[in-house]
Amino acid sequence: MRRPCFFAMPQFSTTLTPEQIQRYTASGAWPNRLLTDFLDDAVAISHDKVAIIDSRGSITYGELSRQVTRCANALLALGLRAGDVMALQLPNWKEFLVAHLAATRIGVVSSLITPMSRDREVTHMLRLSDAKVLVIPDTFRGHDYRAMAARLRGELPDLRQVLVVGEPSSNAEVSWQSFIAGALDDAPPAQLRPDANAVTEIVFTSGATGEPKGVMHTSNTIVAPQLALAASLQLTRDDVIHIASTIAHQTGFLNGVRLPIQLGATVVLQDVWNPQQMVEWIAQHRITVSSGSATFLLDLLRAKNLADCDLSSFRIFRCGGGPIPRALLREAREKLPHVGIHCGWGQTENAVVTLTRIGAPDDKLLNTDGCAQPGMAVRVVDDTNRLLPAGTEGRLQCRGPFMFVGYVKQEALTRENFDGEWFDTGDLATLDAEGFIRITGRLKDIIIRGGENIPVKYVEDTLYEDPRVQDAAIVGMPDPRLGERACAFVICRDGKSLDMQAMQDFLTERGVAKVYWPERLEIVDTLPRTANGKIRKADLRAQLAREAGT
Repeated sequence: MRRPCFFAMPQFSTTLTPEQIQRYTASGAWPNRLLTDFLDDAVAISHDKVAIIDSRGSITYGELSRQVTRCANALLALGLRAGDVMALQLPNWKEFLVAHLAATRIGVVSSLITPMSRDREVTHMLRLSDAKVLVIPDTFRGHDYRAMAARLRGELPDLRQVLVVGEPSSNAEVSWQSFIAGALDDAPPAQLRPDANAVTEIVFTSGATGEPKGVMHTSNTIVAPQLALAASLQLTRDDVIHIASTIAHQTGFLNGVRLPIQLGATVVLQDVWNPQQMVEWIAQHRITVSSGSATFLLDLLRAKNLADCDLSSFRIFRCGGGPIPRALLREAREKLPHVGIHCGWGQTENAVVTLTRIGAPDDKLLNTDGCAQPGMAVRVVDDTNRLLPAGTEGRLQCRGPFMFVGYVKQEALTRENFDGEWFDTGDLATLDAEGFIRITGRLKDIIIRGGENIPVKYVEDTLYEDPRVQDAAIVGMPDPRLGERACAFVICRDGKSLDMQAMQDFLTERGVAKVYWPERLEIVDTLPRTANGKIRKADLRAQLAREAGT
């Protein structure tokens, strides 16, 4: 197997090569444009057009541009330079877009941390990225982020400043409003413009390897997939794009931050998921496009007010982020016949790689996860990387201009996942003779709960820290709404016992995000194992599937 070489860039080691840059630039896949270039285009075309609507108001493109300039100057005054990292742990609020655009303009890297992440994960992410600035809300959904930041600062010597959207609680924090209010309105010097092939984003994903991995992208690798997506779905600046997935996760980030600005469209950010509110907002804001996991689509279809509001503007829902029940697609056809439901497949490492197209036959729309987006290639191989015949299940690999440029500080792990430029996705799939794929399973030991990945090994490792636990295995159990929920099978140590409340208390104490907690606990005497002692998780999954009648 051929492994990628690594090339040093300021602060980061990436897989990007001069040959790739030349090839993808020549093909037109990499336009060498920054997101701020698209912002400038939108301002020039329609200064007063609404750019962002969130739960607290709206902002025009002209005002967005002014705040981005001030924020960029404030970051420079703080001493940040190209290659430095600013971590964003914000809900779906307009300040997220301002901060990311400002960072982009001067070459500062945006590191995305989901609002649900807690002490343990946040500390790991900030350390891994060497973040110098952290932007947080004061509180959100009952959690005090200022208190969490105060607990962590002693472990993070590189963290210079905590910016708080809302009210700071100590002199160690600065309010977001005051941070940008006192900054200059003059455009940052043109020589500070970063290269479109420099790292611009670090986003975290979890898999079988335990703690979250930092996925690195350049401006080109995240501009390219959104240009392709817009072309495939015939999106324009006249669209109004809705997103309820957190924009601190790659799905929400690409579709709720990058795509609207690249189009010069309006984005509606929903910070707390409520399907009834989404229905009302479709009618109120004339939303045309949305995307999310199958859970979001299911909740939308079951919304009590679905038939009471004018949804005539709504034309596309792009479904991804985990298994998509085909019965759900048929239900969507019945309840929202004028809405195109488009299935796709992708990962944090590579955005939307495959997608069903407008005008595709029903068989492809309802029974596949689409075909490769322009510029991308997919293949299905066996364990020796030999191509398999059409329709044969195997390991799914992909390559192309959407690919990430490495995991932060994990060159060996990056190498392990590549065969030359082919990325081993960890998914099982079939590929038909016409190039359409169907995801059939996962090799990586993760659980996808409502579109969110649960890092199984990380939670298992934490459970092993509990002195009551001798052995533990976490697997997915079928769920009609979320797709999967986590079930923990635990063997207790002699003389010890554990119940659900005790397990939850321990995970809380260890700072594990609530969304990662197992939602069922089974205390067992033994676990099924292979001849070499490995736990047979397939047997546990089969047991849960039988109980669920699936």
